[in-house]
Amino acid sequence: MKLLCGQVLRDLLEDGIDYDKVEKLTSDAKFEIGDIKASIAVLSFILTSAAKHDVDSESLSSELQQLGLPKEHTTALCKSYEDKHTALQDKLRETSLRLSRLESVSWRVDYTLSSSELKEVNEPCVQLRLQAQQPESGSSETTVVSMTADKFRVLLTELKQAQAMMNALQ
Repeated sequence: MKLLCGQVLRDLLEDGIDYDKVEKLTSDAKFEIGDIKASIAVLSFILTSAAKHDVDSESLSSELQQLGLPKEHTTALCKSYEDKHTALQDKLRETSLRLSRLESVSWRVDYTLSSSELKEVNEPCVQLRLQAQQPESGSSETTVVSMTADKFRVLLTELKQAQAMMNALQ
C-alpha cells in the first residue's frame, strides 16, 4: 500500500506514475486494469482532498478506519501522506486558480457618422484590445471587444466597484 501511495504521490507532484511498477505492486492482489485505475483514482482523491482541507494524518487515519479501511493500509497511506503533505499542498496551491496574466490594454473611440444601413448614426463606439498571456503555454492571446459608449460606462463602473471590493479585502 505504501508503495502504491508513493506512486500516486509521484504522479500528483508531476513526476509521473510508473504504470509497470503499479501493475507489479498490484499483481499479488490479482487486480485487473479497471481495479488498478480505480485504486489510483481513489488514492489520488483521498490524498488531494486531505491536503486541500489541511487534514492531519491522525484525523485522516481515524476517518479511513471508520470507513472500513484496514489499519495496516490506513497506517501506510497516512505515513506516505505525512511525508509529502507540505509538498502536495504547495503543488495544489501552485496549480489552483491559474488565470491569464494581462500584458497590455489599448483602446480607441470610433465615431460612426453614417452607414450603408442608416444615413445618420452619430454614435461613438469604444474598442478595447486586451492582450493576455496564457498560464499553461505562455503564449499571448489578443481579444478585441467593441461596445457602445453607454455599455463602456457600465463596464467601467463595474470594474471600479470590483477593484474597490478587492482593495477592501486587503
